[in-house]
Amino acid sequence: MNREPQAAESMERWGDALSTLQLLQLTPHGFGGVCLRAPHGPVRERWLQALAGLGIGLVKVPGSADSERLLGGIDLAPTLQTGQLHLQAGLLQQADQGLVCLPMAERLSPALLAPLAQALEQGQVPPTGHNAAPTPTRFGVVALDESLPDEPRLGAALAERLGVWLDLNELSPSDIHAAWQGDSASDGLQVRLSPGALARARAQLPQVQASDEHMQALCAAALGLGIGSLRVPSLALRVACAHAALNGRSTLDADDLGFAARCVLAPRATQWPSEPSAQEAAEPAPRNDATPPEPPEPPEDSDETLQNEAEKDEKPDTAPPPEPSAKDLQEMMVAAALASLPPHMLDALMTRQGAASQNTSGRSGQTRAGSQRGRPLPPRPGRPGGHARLHVLATLRAAAPKQRLRPAKSTGRVAIRAEDFHIQRYQNRASSCLILALDASGSAALQRLAEAKGAVELLLQQSYARRDSVCIVAFRGAQAQLLLPMTRSLVRAKRAMTGLPGGGGTPLALALKMAHEQAALLQHQGVTPILVVLSDGRANVTLQGLGGRAQAQNDAQSWGLQWRASGHRALWIDTSMQPDAQAQQLAASMGASYLPMPQVQSQRMAHAIEHVRNAQA
Repeated sequence: MNREPQAAESMERWGDALSTLQLLQLTPHGFGGVCLRAPHGPVRERWLQALAGLGIGLVKVPGSADSERLLGGIDLAPTLQTGQLHLQAGLLQQADQGLVCLPMAERLSPALLAPLAQALEQGQVPPTGHNAAPTPTRFGVVALDESLPDEPRLGAALAERLGVWLDLNELSPSDIHAAWQGDSASDGLQVRLSPGALARARAQLPQVQASDEHMQALCAAALGLGIGSLRVPSLALRVACAHAALNGRSTLDADDLGFAARCVLAPRATQWPSEPSAQEAAEPAPRNDATPPEPPEPPEDSDETLQNEAEKDEKPDTAPPPEPSAKDLQEMMVAAALASLPPHMLDALMTRQGAASQNTSGRSGQTRAGSQRGRPLPPRPGRPGGHARLHVLATLRAAAPKQRLRPAKSTGRVAIRAEDFHIQRYQNRASSCLILALDASGSAALQRLAEAKGAVELLLQQSYARRDSVCIVAFRGAQAQLLLPMTRSLVRAKRAMTGLPGGGGTPLALALKMAHEQAALLQHQGVTPILVVLSDGRANVTLQGLGGRAQAQNDAQSWGLQWRASGHRALWIDTSMQPDAQAQQLAASMGASYLPMPQVQSQRMAHAIEHVRNAQA
C-alpha cells in the first residue's frame, strides 16, 4: 500500500493546525476560536503546548464551574463568613483580549453554553442578578471536544460560532514527527511569531481586501456542502483574510481560500455537493462585465490593419491574466474541502441526508430525565423528598444573599427557608437496538451475509459500553424469520448467522412487517429501534408468500410508509451493482438514509451504521 498520499494529507492537516495557532496569536477573538477534536495523547499535547507558548492569556473553565463562576456573582465563602455580600469577577471577564479554554467541552451543560455563546457573540458578559449592567469582554474560545463517535458532541450554539474546526483524531506522533523533519519551522515551539512579524501582520489585516467574487464563492461553496448558516461563510472570510495577512498579502488568493475551505467549510459539510445538470454544464460561462467588447475587425489589407500588426510586432503582450470568476473560486474551494475530508466522510454525508428528514424519536439513545443516576443536570428549585435529593451547594447559594433579612437565632448559623431548596437532577440515555434485515435471496447472498456478520461483530464490540443490542431478521424464499431476538451477546450473534442458507425469492414486505413488529416491542420496553436493510430492493414475493413483482413492490412500499410513520431511524444499504431506482424509492418511502454499496464491506458497513446511530435530528 502506497502511504505517500496519506503522509502528505497528514502533513497538510498538521500544518493547518499550526497555522491556526498563528491565527490565534494574530487575532484571538477575530474568528470566534477553535473547536479541536482530538483524544488524549502526544499529538494533542504538542498542540496545546504550542498554544500555551504563544504568550496569549489563557483561562481554563473547568467542567465543575457554575454560571456564577463563569459570569461573576457571589463569592460564597466570605459572604457566609461575614454576613456581607461579596462579589467576584467571572472567568469570562478575566479572559478579556485572550482565550477561554474548555476541556471536555462536549460535557458542558446548556446552562453554561448558552451565556458563553451569548458573550462570545456580543462581546460582553450578560447581566446577572447581581450585576445590572453588562461587562465588556472580548475573547476567543478553544473548545477541546474529547467525545467518542457514539457520544454527543459540543453544543451547536457554541460550535457554530467557532470559526476553525480541527480534527486530529487520525494523526499519530509519527505523522507530526515527519512534518517536523520536513520543515524545521513546523515545530510547535517555533509557531510563535516574532514581535516584528506580529506587528506587520496586525497592520496588514485591516488592509486585506475581499472582492465580490470571493464572497459569492464562499457562500456558494457553503451552500453546496449543505451549510445553511450565513455565519459560517462570514467566519470563513475572516479566517481567509487573517491567513492572507499572516502571509503579507493585501488581497485573497487561492491559498487563503483553500485554507478557509479545509478548516471552516469542510468539517461542517452535511451533504455531498450535487453534480451540475447537463443544461448547466452546456451553458457558456457568463461574460465578465468589466471586460470591454472586442473592436470590430477592420477591412482586410487596410492601413489600420498593417499599423496594428506592426505595433504587435514591436510591443510584447503584457496583458494581465483574467481574474478567476466566482464559479471557478467556488469549484476550487469545494474541491479543497472534499480533499480534506477524513475517511468514511462520504458515507457519513450520504447517510446524514436521509437522517435529517427523520423524526427525533429514532435517535439512538433517547434522553430521559431522571433523578437517581446519569449525567448531572443543573439543579432547579424544588422540595426534596421521595427520589428527589437536596442539592446542598445550590441551596446555600440561594440562601446566602438573604441572610441580612433573616436574623439567625444563634451566631454562625445560616438561615434556610423552604424557598431556598434546590434539588439535584440527572439525565440518562435509553439503549438502542439495531434491527438488521438481511436479504438472503439471490446468488450473492453468501457474500452479503458474511460481510454482515463481520459488521455485527464490530458493532457489538464497539457498543458494549453503551449496552446497545442487535436483532436480526433474515428473509428469503417465501418467508421472513426472526433469526436473532434482541441480544448483546456476540457469541449468540455469531451462532445465529453461521450456516444461514441463501438463495430464492425476495419477500421484502414480510421482512419490513416483521421489523415493524419488533420495533413496536422494543419501543414498549424503552429501547430505541434503528432499522438497517441490506438488500437490492427487488421484491418479488407478496405478503401472502406468492410470486408477483408488482404486488410485492406495492406491499413493500406500504410497509415502508408505516415505518416512516413510526418516526424511527433507518438505513438502506443497496447491494445492487449500480444504484437501483427501486431501492432508492423504497428508502425514500421509509424516510431512510440511502447508501449504495455494491461490494459489501463489513468495516464500511459498520461505519455507516454508526453514522446513522449517532446522527442528530
